[in-house]
Amino acid sequence: MARLPRIPLIEDLTAGSIPPGSNILVEFDPSSQWYNASVTIAAGWIRTGGKVSYLADSHSPDDVRERLRTLGLNPVELEESDRLWITNFYSAGVVGRKSKERFSAGSLKVADLSLWISKEVLHEEPDPDFIIIDDNTSVLDRFNEEEHWVELLLSRIFPMAKARRITRFTSVMAGAVHSEWAYKHLEAAADGILDLKLDEQAGEALDLLRVRSMWNMGFDRRWHRLKTLKNFEVTLER
Repeated sequence: MARLPRIPLIEDLTAGSIPPGSNILVEFDPSSQWYNASVTIAAGWIRTGGKVSYLADSHSPDDVRERLRTLGLNPVELEESDRLWITNFYSAGVVGRKSKERFSAGSLKVADLSLWISKEVLHEEPDPDFIIIDDNTSVLDRFNEEEHWVELLLSRIFPMAKARRITRFTSVMAGAVHSEWAYKHLEAAADGILDLKLDEQAGEALDLLRVRSMWNMGFDRRWHRLKTLKNFEVTLER
């Protein structure tokens, strides 16, 4: 079997490579380093030979490209070679105008997204060299009843990632943003759970990450301090 690309940060805390088709749920404090960490994960996967589908919910595709440039990558070349797909959910969810991107969703309504998934991505072939990073799935809650968008994830999106052997990072804001019912159903369906938070200790702000659960391998469950470099790359502080 060919060696898989590497997922930085996360696979520093697991006993091996995360199996293709895993659904990883990220619960993040909005003041945490999740966005920078998500781009760090994307860049690290690409550098080790992988391909990334990045779903831009809370930041524009151009912002994502700029962060990748600061990490030494050329996003235009990567997109032209189909090693990087940036899908624009930002325009539909935040700006409310039609996207000019190659990949975009025109609406964040569950009914529209279900049709879009069927047409655009449902019939793609398995590709374990791909990972999908959804930078803030919580935006769906602004446009849909909670049970509807959770059901879309559980019945369509999670099974699709598993069938296509594509590891998927689905991120939701932590705390009381969603109901306990939503968090518990998503956690029960996920193959792994990550937590990112900002913690105040003795007047110092600490960015922290932990692997709360990983159901198919051993892992380090402790909280680990994160360091953000000048180019916004996120690393584990040793």
